[in-house]
Amino acid sequence: MKESHIYPQLVRKALEFYFSNARKPKSLDELGVVDSFGPSHGVFVSLHKDGDLRGCIGTIMASQKTLGDEIIQNTFSAAFNDPRFPPLEAEELPLLEINVDVLSEFEESTRDKLDPKKYGVMVSTGWKRGLLLPDLEGVDTVDMQLSIACRKGGIGLHEKYVIERFTVERYK
Repeated sequence: MKESHIYPQLVRKALEFYFSNARKPKSLDELGVVDSFGPSHGVFVSLHKDGDLRGCIGTIMASQKTLGDEIIQNTFSAAFNDPRFPPLEAEELPLLEINVDVLSEFEESTRDKLDPKKYGVMVSTGWKRGLLLPDLEGVDTVDMQLSIACRKGGIGLHEKYVIERFTVERYK
């Protein structure tokens, strides 16, 4: 994990801008950030408050031109559109711990080539797909990792599914 990196700082700046101006920033320039982030990747933004998840949304593939834009898009999705949580309130912002996970390319895999501490996993069959990031607290076995990913994708454990693995660069 890379501590005090610019990606989580970008998340915080975007949320501070939103709560100060009652709108999303139109560009990174508006945040006073020069976009030198390079081409986009899949990115997950995770917000934690008091050690508990407060919001987490991401993209598995690039949907924006730059990584900075991808981070901003997922920031607002995690803060305001995660269906598991109410929208973020301004008074919560100082209490947030922020993680940004930048995903590698996916590679087809098998159960015996997985390690839940090192690799994230995506399972898919037909149009159903479930993803789980690597190195999550409480996810210690491949069976647990696959079970959670299948449940998230609405895939029965008895169904035949494709396994893909990936790594992340995690920034805090």
